[in-house]
Amino acid sequence: MEINVSTVIWVLIGAALVYFMQAGFALCEAGLTRAKNAGNILMKNMMDFCIGTPCFWLVGFGLMFSGTGALIGHLDPMIKGTYTAANSVVPSTIPLWCYAIFQTVFCATAATIVSGSMAERTNFKAYCIYSAVISLFVYPISGHWIWGGGWLYQLGFHDFAGSTCVHMVGGAIACLGAWMLGPRIGKYDKDGHARAIPGHNLTACALGVFILWFCWFGFNGASTVAMDGAEAAETASLVFFNTNLAAATSTFAVMVFTWIRYGKPDVSMTLNGALAGLVAITAPCDCVSPFGSFVIGLVAGILVVLSVEFFDNKAKIDDPVGAVSVHGANGIFGTIAVGLFSTGADGVGKGLFYGGGFHQLGVQLLGVAAVLVYVLAVMFIAFKLIDKTVGLRVPAQVEIGGLDLHEHGLASAYSGFAISDVTNMTMDVNENTDLGEESYEAADEFRKNAAVPVHRTEAPSKEFDTGMYKVSIICRLSKFDALKQALNELGVTGMTMTQVMGCGVQKGTTERYRGAVVDATLLPKVKVEVVISTITVDAVIEATRKTLYTGHVGDGKIFVFNVARVVKVRTGEENAAALADVE
Repeated sequence: MEINVSTVIWVLIGAALVYFMQAGFALCEAGLTRAKNAGNILMKNMMDFCIGTPCFWLVGFGLMFSGTGALIGHLDPMIKGTYTAANSVVPSTIPLWCYAIFQTVFCATAATIVSGSMAERTNFKAYCIYSAVISLFVYPISGHWIWGGGWLYQLGFHDFAGSTCVHMVGGAIACLGAWMLGPRIGKYDKDGHARAIPGHNLTACALGVFILWFCWFGFNGASTVAMDGAEAAETASLVFFNTNLAAATSTFAVMVFTWIRYGKPDVSMTLNGALAGLVAITAPCDCVSPFGSFVIGLVAGILVVLSVEFFDNKAKIDDPVGAVSVHGANGIFGTIAVGLFSTGADGVGKGLFYGGGFHQLGVQLLGVAAVLVYVLAVMFIAFKLIDKTVGLRVPAQVEIGGLDLHEHGLASAYSGFAISDVTNMTMDVNENTDLGEESYEAADEFRKNAAVPVHRTEAPSKEFDTGMYKVSIICRLSKFDALKQALNELGVTGMTMTQVMGCGVQKGTTERYRGAVVDATLLPKVKVEVVISTITVDAVIEATRKTLYTGHVGDGKIFVFNVARVVKVRTGEENAAALADVE
């Protein structure tokens, strides 16, 4: 058969889109982990592609597509063999190198899934080694069974674009690796309860999800590996529509489900929901109706939330980005969904819900089980060997200090930016005080007339009193402009403002991040400092209290310090003279 130019262009554009998924994965994983490990995550997402590409060229492609044996293809180093309809399933309508690059980017996707679940504590050398193992042996052999003419292919197992071949394989390895590594330091308290470790950049994560969603049209759409006629165009169009519908439905389902379950819609979990829907529809996107796609997306959204909670709270497998739930759990579900929702289109057997009985469902279940057993067995051996040689996990001090610094000599991936890598959520609350008064005047009058008055303890006497005082005020950021104006009106024109984190009687509200309770004890505040001499301390305190008062816990505190000496750098003037242009 002659080369079809339209198909070649279609497949090459799809390959480019699938390659660009690496950028989406990098942003997602970096955003959902801490700033001190951002450079390490980016390096891993770059290197699994750059290691996987030559490995798949040298060994993997031949094992996957050379020959149609039941278990494994032939070794064909550097893809020098001849691939025809008689000895392979490589399509003859496109050049061999077109098909090779298309399959290469799929292989790299399977490898990059693993980095997220094992993030923040994996030895970089170990990561490079097991990425090579995945691309050399693991993915190609299971891929041969499914796409290369192997025994599952011959049984009629259907995985159109890789729910099992790519995503479940990556998710299963991710789960095994995260289990063997153990959780990150601080993930679980002494009672075994999961603690939230929020990612540092949800903006990057969201951008990654948008990129992945866009690229998934190439991932699924170009898997037709044909654009040479009306039938191929019809299939590709259905694939595009189903892919988008399942993703949108899953995202909406997660938003509603977490809103009901946690009291508020969870942002990072909702972003995971989009990917869950995309993974679940990847296997059946060519053989289900839009209604089937809608149901698959709905189930995928609920499944990803329950799966994240299960691995976090029951299995105690620490997966920072939810890769096991997104790719593993929904890769399995999407593959099984073929046996449930297939309409019989594209030559696939009808699913259980469309009168096809249990045959196709049984084949799908057998394929999932077989691939899981093979992948987990091989990678368990690989991880053990790596752990015994170079070490799978970094030492505790390296993990605490951050992989960027210790693994790459990178002080920060955000040089020039101020990063507050705080694992505690920072929120403000409006808990009523015992005063119960909304106005400052009413509250002050109540305090003066109270049966148990508020006592003032005078500061201990000093050997000297310079008449200069530093007043330090802790308050809400939202009150800063009003406070600045009040102090200016009082005559104070010089002040220092610092954004700080802290708590007193007021504690942060308990919220949830990806289903785990956040121990929210640090609150965002500002610290305003002024030094006065001619203005009385009482006048500053009175103006400050009147400005900051709301009648709720968290209005702030005022601290007064005696200042021994002030020197103006420019003129050398001291004390009151030095403060003359400040007040």
